[in-house]
Amino acid sequence: MSKKPYYITTAITYTSGKPHIGNTYEIVLTDAIARFKRMQGFDVRFQTGTDEHGQKIEEKAAAAGVSPQQFVDGVAEQIKEIWDLMNISYDKFIRTTDGYHEKQVQKIFRKLYEQGDIYKSTYEGMYCTPCESFWTPSQLVDGKCPDCGREVKPAKEEAYFFRMSKYANRLLQYYDEHPEFIAPVSRKNEMVNNFLKPGLQDLCVSRTSFKWGIPVDFDPKHVVYVWLDALTNYITGLGYDADGSHDELFKTYWPADVHVIGKDIIRFHTIYWPIFLMALGLPLPKRVFGHPWLLMGGDKMSKSRGNVIYADELVKIFGVDAVRYFVLNDMPFEGDGNITWELICDRVNADLANTYGNLVSRTAAMARKYFGGVLADKGAAEPVDAEVKAMAETLRDRVAAKTDEFRIADALGEIFSFLRRLNKYIDETAPWILAREESKKDRLSTVLYNLAEGILIATELLSPFLPETAEKVFALFNTVPRGYEKLNAFGLLANGTAVSDAETHLFERRAYKDVEAAYAALHAETEPKQPAAQKPAAGKQETEYPAEISIDDFAKVKMQVAEVIACEKVEKSDKLLKSTVKIGNETRTVVSGIAKFYTPEEMVGKKVVMITNLKPAKLRGILSEGMLLCAEDEEGNLALLTPEKAMPSGSGIY
Repeated sequence: MSKKPYYITTAITYTSGKPHIGNTYEIVLTDAIARFKRMQGFDVRFQTGTDEHGQKIEEKAAAAGVSPQQFVDGVAEQIKEIWDLMNISYDKFIRTTDGYHEKQVQKIFRKLYEQGDIYKSTYEGMYCTPCESFWTPSQLVDGKCPDCGREVKPAKEEAYFFRMSKYANRLLQYYDEHPEFIAPVSRKNEMVNNFLKPGLQDLCVSRTSFKWGIPVDFDPKHVVYVWLDALTNYITGLGYDADGSHDELFKTYWPADVHVIGKDIIRFHTIYWPIFLMALGLPLPKRVFGHPWLLMGGDKMSKSRGNVIYADELVKIFGVDAVRYFVLNDMPFEGDGNITWELICDRVNADLANTYGNLVSRTAAMARKYFGGVLADKGAAEPVDAEVKAMAETLRDRVAAKTDEFRIADALGEIFSFLRRLNKYIDETAPWILAREESKKDRLSTVLYNLAEGILIATELLSPFLPETAEKVFALFNTVPRGYEKLNAFGLLANGTAVSDAETHLFERRAYKDVEAAYAALHAETEPKQPAAQKPAAGKQETEYPAEISIDDFAKVKMQVAEVIACEKVEKSDKLLKSTVKIGNETRTVVSGIAKFYTPEEMVGKKVVMITNLKPAKLRGILSEGMLLCAEDEEGNLALLTPEKAMPSGSGIY
């Protein structure tokens, strides 16, 4: 029986520079889904690649003193190196400068022109070079690009246009008939209300103001504009031929099961791309998943802001699977995620080193100590075992249900809930006490067998997310994956299986100061080239204050007296407190790194000084809506700022 095909893609990465961890999240997410589908028995085709044309590339190449082709060759190789470093199991890496792709784009353009979907006219409007997008004045936000917020410039040039309006009603009908097409559903609502219902404008699909693009073969002063070029990679990479002589790959795998993309390009993939396909007479992809962004400390990553973190730096300090786990586990389904060096350190320590790694090493060590490493179910069951077995036998389907919905953080949550249950099982059964009595030996053997069996089931389900770690665990227990179909059965580990003698420490528990030191060592030779803001704090240094500001700058900061009415520690964090504060008649939540200096009980009732117009940011999944102000001495001790006299909450600070 042949396997059912499953075609999954990422957006192709723009070759303007090295991708940061926010860009890398998408490829890791897609890889996890692809690996899970392979484990389920699907015939997976996983495609990724690079988007290499456009005015921005032409300008960057000129600034670097190289040809555009040399520039994109270097960046594309760098992107592939990072993808390979992250253990990405892609089947196809397409580049839009590949000859076969360029040839098909030209054929597609000609076909659409000849059937009347593309026409020549003149474009006059505002142009954003970074986004390579034209905008009408009414679409601008405060006179700037509505996508990236940067400056736009007036532009007028001859161009070819695609008749988008011709297909708008047909696309709306498709949305209605396929409610699963866009995920999450909020992205669909945005497309309908902001773009389709107001009236879809025709799309500029060629340019004459730069040369770095695929020439329109019948009008070579024009180059094909980025989105018609880039989006068609999903079919040209399968061997699509505009003349109808398609490769077998295209016949097998199209339409795509899912395009995994960032939420910032959802419009191009759920409006322009489906309409292009309709015009070509091709079926539409089954789903488009627009994932949220990974923010750095609550802000979008940007080289200009100096807040960029790169995957290869993280890997050198934490390891590949630890980085994979963090980005998959800490990214919500719909809202943006947050990353800082400290958050990664805390997550690796709590989940990977403690919950998972310590469980595996303890179980293996006890098996060696008490039975020479041999595992065997002696049938000495007790009621507590039943709960663990039942949870194990339903784990596969719970994880699969979450993964099928692309709720990867929730899928990992199911697995780690089970791992925490196994840790509790150790406390409940107390193997070290059972070992004291010869009459309890069979019970001890059964307990250790159950632990090993539970670990192996969880590990196999973790293997799409943490592939290298899974291999280590299977090697430790001298066994192999049992296969997806058998993952809902408990007790398949063969009696007599022996744990390896090799000591296995899956993840190292790190103090944050050690992470700081490792980062400093990593950048010892290149420190002057690195933006200071992207580093973790590197120990206590003399405070550096910004240059003088005007009274107008100071007036932008709104400070008020706030009263703490409730407070609790943030789960799995030694440093964070979550405070509920009252500001006049308003109530807000604030997350502060003060847990080492104040207990929750001490906080309740305090009047504190708070910045109340700070942009909200998510910390550990909690939306923090302001900042409590503290003084800090040379030893790093903190003290909250409080009004000298009793003042009502909401009082302004001037």
